[in-house]
Amino acid sequence: MSEPLTISRNLTLDSREEAVILFGPRDQFLRTLKDALGVRVIARGDVLQVEGTEETVDMAERAFQQLRTILRKNGRLVAEDVRSVIEVVRGGDIRGGPISLAVSEGGKYLRPRTDGQGRYVQALKTHDVVLCVGPAGTGKTYLAVAWAVSLLRSAQVKKIVLVRPAVEAGERLGFLPGDLIAKINPYLRPLFDSLNDIMETETVKRYMESDIIEILPLAYMRGRTLNNACIILDEGQNATVTQMKMFLTRMGHGSKIVVTGDMTQVDLPSSVRSGLSDAVNRLKNINGISILHLDDADIVRNPLVAKIVAAYDDEKTKKSSN
Repeated sequence: MSEPLTISRNLTLDSREEAVILFGPRDQFLRTLKDALGVRVIARGDVLQVEGTEETVDMAERAFQQLRTILRKNGRLVAEDVRSVIEVVRGGDIRGGPISLAVSEGGKYLRPRTDGQGRYVQALKTHDVVLCVGPAGTGKTYLAVAWAVSLLRSAQVKKIVLVRPAVEAGERLGFLPGDLIAKINPYLRPLFDSLNDIMETETVKRYMESDIIEILPLAYMRGRTLNNACIILDEGQNATVTQMKMFLTRMGHGSKIVVTGDMTQVDLPSSVRSGLSDAVNRLKNINGISILHLDDADIVRNPLVAKIVAAYDDEKTKKSSN
């Protein structure tokens, strides 16, 4: 049988300094990449020449692009970033298992559809606290709920708590008809939708009646401590700094916390700082906390969603430059 054809591909970076950071202290990150993916990498200034089979070169290119994205968002790289990216581009974790979530008793698995989603799922599996920031349609909430269901199915947690701030997006809550529960329900509906898409409706109803699953407004979390639970805060950009601190400190023994949000859709008054923005900045150097940034490339809804997001981003960029 003939040997696989070896190819060479050049990757152009922003600068030589970027290459130094990507390679890591004493080229530690580069050695890890080369050994894991089976490629040869030669650096010439701001150009990387990658040699290997077409498959391994493709994986290496994806890995470098993902690491560059992390570097731009976080301003640094750590060994854990490199390991996570390698696992994603190889389609499995270090032990060779797939990066997927078991979400049903019948063995249904949910797999990430983009590299960014793969890093997100890997972070969920390896960290107790995960903050995920990204535009609409990137699967932030859906994957978090799927992760919570997976933990519940495997008895790693005993309870799922899904939380949202009841912040008004252009409409006044007081003018909505009905009692308090009826007024709040529209804010929580997206969480119900995700749950019902992943689990049988009757199962969701049964779990809610037995208090295994709770869906409630953020204000209702005050004073609680939750043990052995997966706690998800959706639309975290609409929590204030005080509310975010309150939410994150609800975490008890054996619990996991996930916060998702989109910083382009903050509905707080302009004078109020977003708790998610504050947390991303404040918690970025704490071990055990993973902060993920998804972008337009991770949008998995109708392809028009990506174009709509890009159109609004373009307008925002033009306004800020004027």
